[in-house]
Amino acid sequence: MTDNLRHELLVVTGMSGAGRSTVGNALEDLGWYVVDNLPPIMLEPITDLFTNTKTPVPRLAVIIDVRGGEFFAELEQNIALLEGKTVSVRVAFLEANDATLVKRFEQVRRPHPLQGTGTILDGIAEERRRLLPLRESADVVIDTSDLNVHQLSTKTAEHFSLEATSKLLLTIVSFGFKYGIPADADNVADVRFIPNPFWNEELRPFTGLDQQVSDYVLAQEGAMDFVGSYVKSLTPVLAGYARENKHYATIAIGCTGGKHRSVAVANELGKALSQNNEVSVTVRHRDLGKE
Repeated sequence: MTDNLRHELLVVTGMSGAGRSTVGNALEDLGWYVVDNLPPIMLEPITDLFTNTKTPVPRLAVIIDVRGGEFFAELEQNIALLEGKTVSVRVAFLEANDATLVKRFEQVRRPHPLQGTGTILDGIAEERRRLLPLRESADVVIDTSDLNVHQLSTKTAEHFSLEATSKLLLTIVSFGFKYGIPADADNVADVRFIPNPFWNEELRPFTGLDQQVSDYVLAQEGAMDFVGSYVKSLTPVLAGYARENKHYATIAIGCTGGKHRSVAVANELGKALSQNNEVSVTVRHRDLGKE
């Protein structure tokens, strides 16, 4: 092994039914060496193995979940044991809302691993309780509620491709408050202070992607002031993320339905933040098409 070579270890965990297998398959396609259902107690030995062999694996991903039983409770301690080794450790946590998880379990006709004699929802609630500390300390949280298999594979590639740069990967998500705040948002902004194009009969059928709606939204009093001020306020935040070695961040921009105002403002923020050479920006419209 080259003495100064720093390898990468990605721990993939999260809610049962949130898509860990899909992410694992996508990582393999991206060139990662993937180990599924690894007991947390084996993290340190396998790390030593993949960094000290004659032909070390540069990128290792391990999928760990509650199937590890009593060993899973020690996952955070096992990750802490890797500090000081020649490996960069990141934790990816996969999330989904209760309704989505229940639907997925019902589709495959399998019980939740923690439901026991209770319901699927009972198992989900218990799993959320156990995983809360790990979710809060994860480097990246991916909400798969509105993602199909192909979209999740694409999102995995955006985060973990071998060609990924050292830039902060910033996702700007427009959403409608009526559908809930994105679970993976690091920052949330409310643009419902802008007059709603929904009440303009000529603009109602269109979306924030259409020029006439975008022009209307951004021309309203305070709209561009908000964009400029918000970009300025994010400057020290994004710089802090870089210092803390945080590779991913999600900014959520919300209006009532996620169709007009949040879409237009999210796109404008994306353009402004793309001027930062230290940031790679992706804009996504979560709730567009729901109305």
